[in-house]
Amino acid sequence: MAQDIKEPDLCVIGGGAGGLAVAAAATARGVSVVLVEKERVGGQSLSGAVASKALLVAAKHAAAVRAGTRFGVRTVRPGVDFAAVMAHVRDAVATVAPQVSSERFVGLGVRVIAGAARFKDANTVEAGDATIKARRFVIATGSVPIEPAISGLAEVPYLTPHTVFELSDCPRHLIVIGAGGIGLELAQTFRRLGSEVTVLEAETPLKREDRECAAVVLEAIAREGVKLRSGVRISQVRRSLARIQVVIAKPQEGSGAGSEEMLEGTHLLVAAGRRPNIQELNLDAARVRHEAHGIVVDKYLRTSNKNVFAIGDVVGGPKFAHVANHHAELVVHNALSRRKRALDRRALPSVISTDPELAQIGFLEDEARKHTGAIRILRWPYMENDRAIVTDATQGHIKVITDRRGGILGVTIVGAGAGESIAPWSLAVGERLTIEALAGLIVPYPTYGEVGKRAAITYFMRGLTSSRVRRIIGWLRRPGGNG
Repeated sequence: MAQDIKEPDLCVIGGGAGGLAVAAAATARGVSVVLVEKERVGGQSLSGAVASKALLVAAKHAAAVRAGTRFGVRTVRPGVDFAAVMAHVRDAVATVAPQVSSERFVGLGVRVIAGAARFKDANTVEAGDATIKARRFVIATGSVPIEPAISGLAEVPYLTPHTVFELSDCPRHLIVIGAGGIGLELAQTFRRLGSEVTVLEAETPLKREDRECAAVVLEAIAREGVKLRSGVRISQVRRSLARIQVVIAKPQEGSGAGSEEMLEGTHLLVAAGRRPNIQELNLDAARVRHEAHGIVVDKYLRTSNKNVFAIGDVVGGPKFAHVANHHAELVVHNALSRRKRALDRRALPSVISTDPELAQIGFLEDEARKHTGAIRILRWPYMENDRAIVTDATQGHIKVITDRRGGILGVTIVGAGAGESIAPWSLAVGERLTIEALAGLIVPYPTYGEVGKRAAITYFMRGLTSSRVRRIIGWLRRPGGNG
């Protein structure tokens, strides 16, 4: 068979959210694009984000039925038809699938190659029967779940945040290894669908989040009946007939061996993090530098090979589809323009879709102190927000960190709609706005967005006792003083 040689302007390796965004944007600009994907075009944006949120919404409806009595609505214990729930998940995925299908991108003018990509040299990639010699390459192969080094884990059936959506029956007792955002989202979801759920975490749950705000989420999940255990060392996992046994090592004070505890569940879910999916790329042949955390890039997302860019999960940092999409925008611009745009890692928002939600942008408190020194912390509670009161969603608050001049350094929101409410703060951090801009924002009433505006206003409350402010207030109160 003759070798199929392609020479496009751009070769995109990986057909997930970031890779597809690059391919679509570049093609729209008249650039010839080859897209290489070894599995399914659409990647984890389908099997992960869409499916997980569809399942989460179903669980939230079940929780809402149980909570109806708080609003004077007589309720009964909801009957969860798990098969129908999973049908809803599949329908959601099927609805989104055409938007990210290989057929759609072929229709846009992208040449799609099914196969595993491997660099032959700094300017050449091989995939299947094709050899691709492109002017520029973009690596967007994403990440894969980490399998923790636990004795016996490889010999037992276990679920991951991707395969969990293949379940046909609701687990009677789900044991979750890992208390990061994804692990806790799924733990709360399955608890609401009727499972007994135990979460095991070797370190601190939600350790990368603001401690104060993370505590609100953890307390809410515990109230719903999720058993959360931190500082746990799992010594072994084994199968016992139709059940999974997890053996926990319990250290003994002083000298001597500790004891063991055994937990037994019907299903095991491993959500212990993710690692960059770069093992098969032969990056050394491409002279692309990589480390344990992933591919090393500069502020323009360019690798050590000036003709190769990398985006999304493969470069480390927050592993979200919206981050990969933002990377894609920058890379298309930087690959096709002489005027480069740098990545501002501080302006990348994140959201954990538990209930309450946890959203964050910019620096956390400790990071802000190291960066700036003197800071101010502004807060406002949901319990003083009218929308939260009428919806009985008063858990949570906003925490805004500014410098002494009112520059916004970071924001964390824990509460209902936090993922939506973080949007104006993302703009503020990205555009280097001051707290005055948010204090003056006109927010519809009654909405959760007022929580942020109220917090911003508190920045100016220290000055309300100054003689100058008192004189202005006195002038405004005089008849005719306001014009």
